[in-house]
Amino acid sequence: MHYEFIRTKLIDCDPVEISRKSGTAYDSQKQEFCVFLMGRTYFVSYPSGKIYDSNRSEITNFPVMTLILRYLVHAKGTPPTQRNITYQEVSGGQVYYRNFYGRCIMRLARMFGKDFSALERAMQKLNAVKTTHGDLSYRFQFINNIYVTFILWNGDEEFATGANILFDANTLDYFNAEDHAVVCDIALSFLKELAK
Repeated sequence: MHYEFIRTKLIDCDPVEISRKSGTAYDSQKQEFCVFLMGRTYFVSYPSGKIYDSNRSEITNFPVMTLILRYLVHAKGTPPTQRNITYQEVSGGQVYYRNFYGRCIMRLARMFGKDFSALERAMQKLNAVKTTHGDLSYRFQFINNIYVTFILWNGDEEFATGANILFDANTLDYFNAEDHAVVCDIALSFLKELAK
């Protein structure tokens, strides 16, 4: 998952091919990709792999930087399928599920389980689509072709608030098990900001 390693991989890739497979616009004159992540625009300089926000300030958030480059380098061009999968259906997901459950699913429950309206506020800012899963759920665009669904169930005196996370099945053609967890880490951090 290291940024410097994936930067060296980017150099070996054809930017036109990356653009086609990732659904990312490539400006050959500026030599940069335009990527949408959690409602924000980022510009990725090619071949340096440096990433800038919409104000043209270089970003230093390594998980975001690394994941964007991994998305560009590994994209296979698979469009969203509208079919959901769980983390356990990701290659290696069963091995890492306990970690993913604590790191992502329980974090979602802790962050928004007692404040559904905060999640609704955040998701509305992302133009997310409300779905019929659980007591409250939204499908949102994480990055370009990648869609994720966050689900909450109301807790009561007997049961704690429940949560789950689903991925569009096409994520298998872009990310590995570790990447899927980082997707959720980043999404939750952005949602926390958006909920304010």
